[in-house]
Amino acid sequence: MPFTYKRTVYLADTDAAGVVYFANVLMMCHEAYEVSLATADISIKALLNNLSIALPIVHSRANFFRPMFHEDELLIHLSSQLLNDTEFEVVYTIVAASSSQQHLAEAITRHVCINPTSRNRTQLPEAIIKWLS
Repeated sequence: MPFTYKRTVYLADTDAAGVVYFANVLMMCHEAYEVSLATADISIKALLNNLSIALPIVHSRANFFRPMFHEDELLIHLSSQLLNDTEFEVVYTIVAASSSQQHLAEAITRHVCINPTSRNRTQLPEAIIKWLS
């Protein structure tokens, strides 16, 4: 499911050098993920209140190509892929929102559906499968 999230870099996103702190890139990507779920009418609150499933991130990776600074306008392009009946991956491409669309960073998160009590894998909920398609 392709999705684009527009995000401004805030001062709190940056480090002492005025560049986006590396961990905050994953935070921004996670914001894009949350907004994409909400746009698809998936309630994160309902997912969190469902005591039979949890969707932890089991792997993440980020690559940085250009620095991002306070007040930069970003576009975070998100695409998701079903890996199997218990796992999916989200790929994020971060570009400048300006006309140059300069490639700034990319990230990946991999999510696994588990039963939070047993910690065993379980099938992804139908809403997530629908969001992935």
